Amino acid sequence: MEVLFTFLPRENQQERLQAEFPEVNFHFLYKDKSHLPTADIVVTYGEDLTAGDIGSAKNLKWIMVASAGIEKMPHSAIAERGIIVSNVKGIHKTPMAESALAHLLSIKRSLPFIYANQRKKEWNRKTKSSELSGSTAVIFGPGAIGSEIGRLLQAFGVRTIGCNRTGKESDYMDEIVSFDNSLSVLPSADIIVSVLPSTKETYHLLKEEHFQAMKETAIFMNLGRGDLVEDRVMLEALENEEVAHAVLDVFEEEPLPDNHPYWRMDNVVISPHVSSHSGKYVERALDVFIPNLRAWLEGGTTPTNPVDMERGY
Repeated sequence: MEVLFTFLPRENQQERLQAEFPEVNFHFLYKDKSHLPTADIVVTYGEDLTAGDIGSAKNLKWIMVASAGIEKMPHSAIAERGIIVSNVKGIHKTPMAESALAHLLSIKRSLPFIYANQRKKEWNRKTKSSELSGSTAVIFGPGAIGSEIGRLLQAFGVRTIGCNRTGKESDYMDEIVSFDNSLSVLPSADIIVSVLPSTKETYHLLKEEHFQAMKETAIFMNLGRGDLVEDRVMLEALENEEVAHAVLDVFEEEPLPDNHPYWRMDNVVISPHVSSHSGKYVERALDVFIPNLRAWLEGGTTPTNPVDMERGY
């Protein structure tokens, strides 16, 4: 059994895998696919495999994606081969929920204003601070991540409304609506957060009318995928002050070009796709992979968090 990692876990993490699975031949190789033709399992972040790679990986039966997003993978080539794909859905919930809360508290409690005045050595108490308590948040994608965001916001006295494809109930949501009914709740939202993946249903889901329906005082946050909103639509909403602030962790084009207007806008926070970053990331991914690998070696063929490559999630 050969397992190829296309990224490099820390040395102690590599040692953990080798100690727990002495019968497995592990290859930990960054940007080196020389072992693809003989690998039975590939562990990847999901951005480095091409259709050609899948064609050359003659023994490949399972791809474990150490991420939630799979939009950059060669879907057709994988589906044609019948290769099993799983991901680490759920491990992002803690860092991403904390990122969402950090950004919201920073804006509400005027931290950028306070920090800027500190650098200027200016004693200025005109902060215009406000509170999360008593506000309403609409959360697009109330799954594992969105529900954790909802839990934290509810602890701050925020009413939470989840918005998903089906309108199916979700944890830590006071109300749920479907995508088709999102316009009915946006006018009441003080905070709008998206943690949606990139799928056919979510591509450019939010349009001009959605931003026009939002409060001019609202905070909009996109921590999911950049193609949720066409860049032109997002830019016009900010220029027309249809929302007060935008916290953008993802963009249609990444890295964000250095001449993009966002860089010069005071009502935008540019976060370079880092809301899920954590020193515990790979550790949590291995906690998902190891039980699945153990079950696989015992004859199992259905890892947890299976991904439907045709649906995209």
